[in-house]
Amino acid sequence: MPDTLIFVDIPADDPSAAAEFYSEVFGWRNDPKPEGLYHRMVPGGQFRNPDGTDSEIGNLHIGIFKADNARPHPQPESVVPRGLSHEGRKPRVWLLIGDDDTPERILSEALARGATELWRDHYWSTFNGYNHAFMDPWGNEILLWGKAGPNPAIPDSYTRE
Repeated sequence: MPDTLIFVDIPADDPSAAAEFYSEVFGWRNDPKPEGLYHRMVPGGQFRNPDGTDSEIGNLHIGIFKADNARPHPQPESVVPRGLSHEGRKPRVWLLIGDDDTPERILSEALARGATELWRDHYWSTFNGYNHAFMDPWGNEILLWGKAGPNPAIPDSYTRE
């Protein structure tokens, strides 16, 4: 049995504000544990079976932790670094756009709340998907993935690779 990915955490200097951002942009439930230090964001719903019905497996959660005291850690004051990283490469978070949502709505909501658009309207042929990206106000890169489906009609305005 392989090891299993169970959670991804992203840093913020204000986890409460970051949790509100993600709740408003994606509609996720904010589950503070405790408020201001760590927030579990719960998207709800289930992974889909190949036939499109809900499986027994719930969608993954994402955590938001306080950058200056990343918990859990054996030392109460945590360890350095304690600041946010805005420069250089870092992990990216990929989110599948729901069938009842659009990248335009998501990007509009994110930008209205202080995010920075990185790109939009790109087709990635290797994985047959449309993608768009933004950086949240805390420097985390969020990439949006849209299913292109069989024989996709890629708009001329899209970049592609």
